[in-house]
Amino acid sequence: MLPLDIAINGSLNMLGYGLATLGPALGVAWIFSSVITGTARQPEARGAMLSTAWIGFAVVEALAIIGIALAFVL
Repeated sequence: MLPLDIAINGSLNMLGYGLATLGPALGVAWIFSSVITGTARQPEARGAMLSTAWIGFAVVEALAIIGIALAFVL
């Protein structure tokens, strides 16, 4: 059986990661809301905006994946 402090630290790591997921969630929401707004204003630029949005989405999600890796390591 694990000592009590290790169990609490593990739970706090996951709680911290849960709070840290708010950043990537807001980032993804802002990226795609900007694409929707831009498409509404200038429909012919949709392709360029969408390809840039996918790159931004990948970067933001990579930060979330790094965050969960650190939560498990620590």
